[in-house]
Amino acid sequence: MRKKLTAFRLSESDPCDKMNTMKEFKKNEIHSVTIDGYSSEAFGVCHIGGRAVFVPRAIPGEEWEIRIVKVSSAAVYGRGEKLLLPSPARREPDCPGYGKCGGCDCRHMDYDEELRFKLDKVNAALRHIGKQTLQAEEILGSDSVLRYRNKAVFAVAEGESAPAFGFFRERSHELIAVGDCLIQSELSVRAARAVTDFMREHGIPAYDEETGKGVVRHVFCREAVHGSDAIVCVVAARGFGALTQTLAEALRASCPELSGIVLNVNKTRGNTVLAGDFYTLWGEAELHDTLCGLRFAIAPQAFFQINPAQAEKLYRRAAEFALSGKRDLLFDLYCGAGTISLCLARGAKAVIGAEIVPQAVENAAANAARNEIRNAEFLCADAGEAAKLLAARGLRPDAVVVDPPRKGMDAAAVEAVCSMEPERVVYVSCNPSTLARDILRFNARGYSLRQAVAVDMFPRTCHVETVVLLSKGEVDSKKIRVEFSLEDMDMSEFQDGATYPQIKEYVLEHTGLKVSSLYISQIKRKCGLEVGKNYNLPKSEDSRQPQCPPEKEKAIREAFKYFGMI
Repeated sequence: MRKKLTAFRLSESDPCDKMNTMKEFKKNEIHSVTIDGYSSEAFGVCHIGGRAVFVPRAIPGEEWEIRIVKVSSAAVYGRGEKLLLPSPARREPDCPGYGKCGGCDCRHMDYDEELRFKLDKVNAALRHIGKQTLQAEEILGSDSVLRYRNKAVFAVAEGESAPAFGFFRERSHELIAVGDCLIQSELSVRAARAVTDFMREHGIPAYDEETGKGVVRHVFCREAVHGSDAIVCVVAARGFGALTQTLAEALRASCPELSGIVLNVNKTRGNTVLAGDFYTLWGEAELHDTLCGLRFAIAPQAFFQINPAQAEKLYRRAAEFALSGKRDLLFDLYCGAGTISLCLARGAKAVIGAEIVPQAVENAAANAARNEIRNAEFLCADAGEAAKLLAARGLRPDAVVVDPPRKGMDAAAVEAVCSMEPERVVYVSCNPSTLARDILRFNARGYSLRQAVAVDMFPRTCHVETVVLLSKGEVDSKKIRVEFSLEDMDMSEFQDGATYPQIKEYVLEHTGLKVSSLYISQIKRKCGLEVGKNYNLPKSEDSRQPQCPPEKEKAIREAFKYFGMI
């Protein structure tokens, strides 16, 4: 499904705008409003007295009577009390857990409206953060919006009377028990139910993160889309002893489609799902699937796209951008297990992939051998190291493909890519904000945005993927110096996934602690996150600054984790 849609503009206001001489709100005030845009999280946005008010599950064009429920220096939130004029795009949510578990954001609207929202989310970031005039005119929609995920991770916790499975409420570790999930496969739901039934029958408690006591933490299920393999991984704080085989038999009886059952003994504290030791209880631990006609073997802890049908659309477009029609040398940064690299290799002279995780590099090489692809090689190196290795071999790639995590590329990685002097840079992104920030960095090195396409990888959520093409061209150098130079610009408001006010708001809400921008910048530096060149540094070498207390450092680090910065 390809969509060219005229989207509602996302609100020009952001929750972190500085508010001067604007309306003061009081909690529980009632207002009649017209929704005029979306936030990046699919909240409806209206404006009252010059301030943006965010209203969950409201759609642009609708008229509402709202109640003010939260007022802070960063944002104002309202709750819809009465819908006065509904949008034609409004739909009754088809999931009883919608709005509770935090997994979906768009079940109250039809799919065309969801695509409009996502396309404009991308373009709003390109306009406001990236200062770009070129816009994405197309979004590649999904042929299926139900049960499209090939991987499910259900949390397990003690319910009111028995162990239950579900998802943690947003920004908390409170379990929202579910009987089903419409974006997960039916098999994964059945597997989670089998595990919790087994726990109840044998008196096995769920793991408690606060006390560190209990056993079962998660049920992880992954299925092949092009094949019959299906793996269930039970994540537990310890083994099941004499009941281990009984667990395997219970899962096989409830889920005869399974090709493997794995136990992951994860003794770590915190919310990491897969860690520690893996034991195959029955069948095979690896799942075999195909993507873009290529065969992959996938271990439980290995990354693989959760929506292969949409991933194939994304990779095809990335290949169109990267390949020029001649025999190109391509470089794939953040290559992971080599999925994009191997897709590109079929149309290129050679592909060199780089990844800093040794196991992923080994996996990529094995996948190349499995598919008899001989023109791809993989390096265990970061961007800077890879650039030096290629230069030492006298190689200059025709195109570089990057697919970084949500926090985007740091300035050193952008510099390393540009030092290779490729004709084209293809950037695949799961975060429009950090994508737009990084486009500015490439602009400063002479690369211009040429094409942009949005891809709906995660239907019914607010997340969207984007693939863009950057290339060298005629650029007004004066404009670069004045508007886009990053040398003297404080980019802290756009860096690494969250603004300073967002971090302060998160810490205050979750811990009651107030933290300063100085403390945030100190912890950013500790975590290796980029801070503006002179941002919050001492005025002189003799100056002394207060250091962030341990309890505030812990709270700031938790905020960084929430926003995907570390």
